[in-house]
Amino acid sequence: MTQGYEPCGNVVSTPYGYDRPCRAGFKVVNGEIHRLIYDIVLSRPEDYLSIYQSCCNHRCAMCHSWYFTQQAVGTWMSPRDIVEEVGKYLEIVTVREPRDRATMWHASDLCAHCGWCKIYGEPGPFCPRKLDPGKILLSPQGWGPARNIVSFTGGDLLCRPRFYVETFRAIKREYGDEVWIHVETNGYGLTDKNLELLYEAGLDSVWLDMKAFSEDIYRMLCGTTNRWILDLPAKIRDLGIVLEVVLLYIPSLVELDEFRKFAELLVNVDPYIPTMILAFFPEYMLRHVREPTYEEIVQAYRVLKSYGLKNVKIGNVSVVCRDVECVKKLIEEVGRESVAL
Repeated sequence: MTQGYEPCGNVVSTPYGYDRPCRAGFKVVNGEIHRLIYDIVLSRPEDYLSIYQSCCNHRCAMCHSWYFTQQAVGTWMSPRDIVEEVGKYLEIVTVREPRDRATMWHASDLCAHCGWCKIYGEPGPFCPRKLDPGKILLSPQGWGPARNIVSFTGGDLLCRPRFYVETFRAIKREYGDEVWIHVETNGYGLTDKNLELLYEAGLDSVWLDMKAFSEDIYRMLCGTTNRWILDLPAKIRDLGIVLEVVLLYIPSLVELDEFRKFAELLVNVDPYIPTMILAFFPEYMLRHVREPTYEEIVQAYRVLKSYGLKNVKIGNVSVVCRDVECVKKLIEEVGRESVAL
């Protein structure tokens, strides 16, 4: 509000009742800012260290992490604690990516996450054949490499940048360009001032989950406006931050009309923006909404490509493909490079 933006209006559940997420998700101890962290894990299929945060400035009806984004649960961690976790992770990193590949989108270029090379001693049927099996590790979320990226995901409170600024600076001070700093964000907290602060502190890349183009649909899904979020692709790219965009296909809500609007927006910023189409699956307050069909997802892909977007992939493939034959069909239709497995 102090920057002239509309406050989110969300509240989250705490052991003491309901509170604003920015109050429930942060605390200061002896002058040091702490963030409530639900978990830290080498995530799949992203293949980077994901720091899952509690409490969020959105209440997304389709959220698959509602049990910690809408509830204040986890462990309090300071910037120094995060730096220590990053140091531990760097000891197991198997793939060092250049900065322009510091995204979730690029992970599927390297691995199909099937584990065949480790279990059976040979590449799986969809393997890109780019990594030696020695670079493949088992994490709680499955098989894949460990890339030199740390991502802040889950509950989004970039609207209060102090913790992130101090943490990013500490990571870069300790490890420099050994590790790229990535955020998965709805963009709500990325005001002009906050975006510049985060970039100056060391932010390398942004996964921008744009959710819906039309403000009425966005507000229905997330409880907030998206007015300044639509300006973010251009602002992020202008700053020199690596950008990837995620679009979620939700039947009856975010369908081809919304994808056309997004395509027009993105292609005018940069036709080469890595863009991921994710298939919605019923969760939280949208358990009554069906999953998209195979045909709907392929149509969405073709819409984005028809507007001139060059780097489009389909993710959450298991939602629309229940067997190997379906995956093979999808690859035949759009190409292996456009399917994120």
